[in-house]
Amino acid sequence: MTTLVDVAKKANVSKMTVSRVINHPDKVTDELKQLVYQAMRELDYHPNMIAKALVDKSTRIIKLCILEDIDTTEPYYMNLMLGIAKTLDLHQYSLQLVTRKNFDIGNCDGYVITGMREQDVEWIKKLKKPVIIFGENRYGLDYVDTNNKAGTYLLAQLALKKGYERLIYVGIDSKESFEYSRESGYLQQVQEKRMVPELHRFENHSHLAEQFVYDNWNKITQNTAFICASDRLAIGVERGIVRRGGKIPEGFGVTGFDGVFLNQVASPKITTIKQSIIEMGSACGENLLDKIDSNQSQGSLIFEPKISLGGTLRS
Repeated sequence: MTTLVDVAKKANVSKMTVSRVINHPDKVTDELKQLVYQAMRELDYHPNMIAKALVDKSTRIIKLCILEDIDTTEPYYMNLMLGIAKTLDLHQYSLQLVTRKNFDIGNCDGYVITGMREQDVEWIKKLKKPVIIFGENRYGLDYVDTNNKAGTYLLAQLALKKGYERLIYVGIDSKESFEYSRESGYLQQVQEKRMVPELHRFENHSHLAEQFVYDNWNKITQNTAFICASDRLAIGVERGIVRRGGKIPEGFGVTGFDGVFLNQVASPKITTIKQSIIEMGSACGENLLDKIDSNQSQGSLIFEPKISLGGTLRS
């Protein structure tokens, strides 16, 4: 079996240097790292991560805690987990999925937490292991997210360019930062155009948005576009318009937010903000590992929004 000494001889460096490259690569020059990595590849040497974990008193486990109900028909969280797991695998960490109920079972080296609400902040701040939040927050916790405000601003701007004369915002009834940001993007655009803002908020369920459109149809004029805070709400709006005999996109426009799955199964497909969930998951993993190594805050990492065109706005 190839040993650390064999790698040191092959790279013509000391055993201590090889150990530093493996355990503390940030303290070694790029030139030395390349020498050692090349020797490791040629000798097919793989560090004993179990032994390293014992020395470092680490578990090589990262917990992903989802603090909201998971819809098994929607691959949003599957994509998030895939992104995190791909990054952790490169660094020989494993990912463990936990919920609020089994959060404290077993040890770990750090947490990625998503679905955080205001009532969760106090106990999350008391955690002794490093944490990265997936989702914008205003509580000073490190996070990764999409630029929510820019996303709805771009969609509202696009709807106006397509000739719609009235914009109605259908938001999520939540006091969390991501929703405030999505709402503010819409507000910025209508205020710039000196339009009257129209906002309605519901729990994130399609049937509530559908019923709203159905019940208020006599107040909804032709040439109206709905800027929705999620694809789920957008599907509900779309169904409500169709039930009332409205034509999409000729008479009415609809936009969503997320672009992971529901926008594709809607008919017509929804024009939405496509979030790079896998890439953001990878970023959560990278930031958390950096935080574990450095014991320093990582701040916020914001991904710029990208519009995914469907058939719910005029071409």
